[in-house]
Amino acid sequence: MTPRTPLGLADVETALAGLAVAAPPTLAGATLASVGLADEYATVPTPVGAVYVAWNGLGISTVGRADDDATFERRFARSIGRPVRRAAALPDSLARAVARRLEGDRRARLPLDLRGRTEFERAVWLKALEIPRGEVRPYGWIAAEIGRPNAVRAVGTALAHNPVPLVVPCHRVVRSDGLIGNYSLGGPTVKRVMLAAEGLDPDELESLARAGIRYLASDTTRVYCLPSCHNARRITARHRVAFRSGRASEAAGYRACRDCRPDSAARAA
Repeated sequence: MTPRTPLGLADVETALAGLAVAAPPTLAGATLASVGLADEYATVPTPVGAVYVAWNGLGISTVGRADDDATFERRFARSIGRPVRRAAALPDSLARAVARRLEGDRRARLPLDLRGRTEFERAVWLKALEIPRGEVRPYGWIAAEIGRPNAVRAVGTALAHNPVPLVVPCHRVVRSDGLIGNYSLGGPTVKRVMLAAEGLDPDELESLARAGIRYLASDTTRVYCLPSCHNARRITARHRVAFRSGRASEAAGYRACRDCRPDSAARAA
């Protein structure tokens, strides 16, 4: 039997080279995205049409509307400054979490990448996440709830700069006078469509606001609520009492609803 000749280093290198395969062209982008150094994006259906969603290993970083991919990529580069590439779709787990959030499930775990944002902005956006589907809260409610009752205007500014609308439902925040107000994802019209899709009647809300009615109460439970609160919407017409201020409600012997906490809105400046 002929003895084998020992392999030299050159032979080993040649053998290994033969085993090498080219890395998939998407590997670098996927690797960078997994550690938050780049992002991927896809579109998801919503009541206002297809919306772009960008994400990375830290969470969702951007939600926005655009006419085409190139426009979205330009906006992303300008506002975020990281590389971004098109993906076929959101990862299944992320897509399910987004769908659950849009359906109103606030328990759905949905990580967000809010790097570079101020502590105040994050506090505003995280408080907006608490607003139930089909309800609205005024800017002043958020300001009071985060311990900054005098920062109503700053709350409005923070919501206007929300990088992840729909996911953080700033469409559920209205002006302190009760009117619908503007919306970063497409203006008042888109905001009204989103609220209507959640079961609210924007015209009715604004009708109450223009009449100066800020709170609705039940003369049986002696509880007053914000008009869109699920408890207020159950009050029958014969037992409904309207108030222009929290002070007037409490002077008449009514207490604040523990769910919508209308006294927070009343405290804001």
